[in-house]
Amino acid sequence: MGQTKLQKYIFTFMMCFGMVLGMTIYNMLLNEGFHNQFFKNLLNEFWLGFIVALLLDIFIVGKLAKPLALKMIKPDSQTKPIKIILAISICMVIGMVLCMSMFGAIVTIGFNTSALKLYPLFIVRNFIMALPLNLLVVSPLVRFSFGKLFPCIK
Repeated sequence: MGQTKLQKYIFTFMMCFGMVLGMTIYNMLLNEGFHNQFFKNLLNEFWLGFIVALLLDIFIVGKLAKPLALKMIKPDSQTKPIKIILAISICMVIGMVLCMSMFGAIVTIGFNTSALKLYPLFIVRNFIMALPLNLLVVSPLVRFSFGKLFPCIK
């Protein structure tokens, strides 16, 4: 979403922020539960994940996911915009879950064979939350907010 390069970066920033925040909270609740240091730990753990996710989104996943999604649905004048949005969102979620699950395994366990063993579990566990979080919460909120920031964009 967005017409200019700056608007596209702002949209990406907003989506990435919302998804990383939601997924960080989800993973912290799974791993630690809620405790009195939860929000302090959230602030500490969020930023590195956000930076890594933003870089992955801008330089790798976004560059692969969007063209792949457009090839899969082959948009034309009859294609509804929601189909394009859903295809891109699903491809982005798959790519980001694959990458960020490895990041999470390495941060949690370290760069060793144990991280590789847990990687498939992390993928499944993260995908279960990431897809509905993206489609039902973050994407609608960001699209609404983005529309308020840039009202001329349809």
